[in-house]
Amino acid sequence: MEHNFAKGLENIVALESSITFIDGEKGILEYRGFDIAELADMSYEQVSYMLIYGRLPDRNELKSFSDELKELRTISDSAFNVIRFCNYNIEAMDALRTTISFMSHCDPDLNDNSPEANIRKGMRMIARFPTVVASFSRTKHGMEELEPDPELSHSANFLYMLRGTRPSELEARILETDFILSADHELNPSTFTARTIASTLSDIHSSVIGGLCALKGPLHGGARMAVMEAIDEIGSVDKVENFVIGKVEKHEKLMGFGHRVYKTYDPRAKVYKKLAKEIAEDRGDMLWFDIAERMEEIAYREFVGKKGKPIYPNVDFYSGVVYKYLDIPSKLATAVFAIGRISGWIAHCLEQYSDNRLIRPRAKFVRSEK
Repeated sequence: MEHNFAKGLENIVALESSITFIDGEKGILEYRGFDIAELADMSYEQVSYMLIYGRLPDRNELKSFSDELKELRTISDSAFNVIRFCNYNIEAMDALRTTISFMSHCDPDLNDNSPEANIRKGMRMIARFPTVVASFSRTKHGMEELEPDPELSHSANFLYMLRGTRPSELEARILETDFILSADHELNPSTFTARTIASTLSDIHSSVIGGLCALKGPLHGGARMAVMEAIDEIGSVDKVENFVIGKVEKHEKLMGFGHRVYKTYDPRAKVYKKLAKEIAEDRGDMLWFDIAERMEEIAYREFVGKKGKPIYPNVDFYSGVVYKYLDIPSKLATAVFAIGRISGWIAHCLEQYSDNRLIRPRAKFVRSEK
């Protein structure tokens, strides 16, 4: 029997979903029917609720959801001890993966795979991801971990726990938008991994941990860290051209550019570029933004000239610039991405459980020569 074959499952439709819509030709991204530009003006709690429950919450539902997340932010002393035992040379993603795995052992709903229990487990992970990441960063740098501040929003509380001081309204709003832009993106590798695990009827913690492992890769969420390090390596606008041309001539990947689905400008990148410029102007320091904008110009020119087609920034490019202005260390970048993406993973796992069929593709056999 002949089977359809596409390397990397490119353009293969594997399942039906009502969570996210993408039109890669037109540059459209929607969650539950809402355009990403419209979603960027909401709160992360609103978007998380909508992803999980399939609709926007009313005022009372949003308050209840937000209050519950705030109550769940604190982690146990045992979880703190796991964080302290982590190797401090690792990325925050590794510490997050290990700590979430440990925390699953202590979850009161561990052996309950009902929809209600999975939502409760999901809420705990959404609330505690920021606590774990911030605590690991502070421990790594010899600082005492901080308790969450129940008066602060999801994003503001993370920045407070990371730095020890309350962020400005602009900083909190920009990170809130980052979490929203990161929350979901259809069947990206990490979400597909999480759904594949869920399709075996494994528990939701295992599914999320699988998503974390996939997100860490430099061809997925790890690209943000690579973008931040590239900007540091370049250092000044006058060095951008040689850097980009060198990458093109060596056929090396220019991190933060190109996308498997989008054939035009990534709609998330458009929002991130505006945020990056806004915070650069607020800081009175345009260097990193100017380097990034020049990289975009040279990359577009070089790819049109040498490959006959343009190349555009993806979600990781200007988000890396935003993180630099927010003083987020590069080794935290992928974990901060995960703080936003966890709501999408939970929504996809719930959808997979609700109408499950084991995800089991085939491989095209190629006989090796003897």
